[in-house]
Amino acid sequence: MCTGAALICGLIIALVYMIHSTYTKSFVISLVLLPALIGVIIMMVNGNLGTSVAVLGAFSLVRFRSVPGSSKEITSIVFAMAVGLATGMGYVTFAGLITVLVSVVLFLLSRTPFGEIRSARELRVLIPEDLDYTAVFEDIFAQYTRTHQLHKIKTTNLGSMFDLYYHITLKDTAQEKALIDALRCRNGNLTIVCNHSGGSREEL
Repeated sequence: MCTGAALICGLIIALVYMIHSTYTKSFVISLVLLPALIGVIIMMVNGNLGTSVAVLGAFSLVRFRSVPGSSKEITSIVFAMAVGLATGMGYVTFAGLITVLVSVVLFLLSRTPFGEIRSARELRVLIPEDLDYTAVFEDIFAQYTRTHQLHKIKTTNLGSMFDLYYHITLKDTAQEKALIDALRCRNGNLTIVCNHSGGSREEL
């Protein structure tokens, strides 16, 4: 019951996050599963100081002393830790049930459209330093996108250029080439990279 309640709460958290934030499918799946996984770990270590210290050390190792991974990869590591903790404490049947339940939920969420934004893109545009990056593409974005957000700005080529990173949602995916052509005309045919959202590695 506790694990089921945690999954429901995680789903609510993910849905609320999706309403007001930029997200990837991998990240929102992690939001659904993490409450249940952390709940399982808490049930295992409750009242056991030695186990609590061991789990704290394991979490530190996963997050800070290993190569950063995607949100789904880190969730899978936490999943494996929870099951390993349950089996190590002798709760073999419980570990089996948790493995089946979480695996089924993970499989269903991965195979369904949950968390997908098919029109979302990650856009990188290079512009010369003489262009005002705050409003240089506003009219183009207004024409081709439903939403756009300037996510990161970086100087490059000894400060003579700006590297702009946007999160955008297209009005019509068939107009993706037209958007890129319009951006090329504005930035002097410099580098433009357009990725489907979630295609790059997202750290948790």
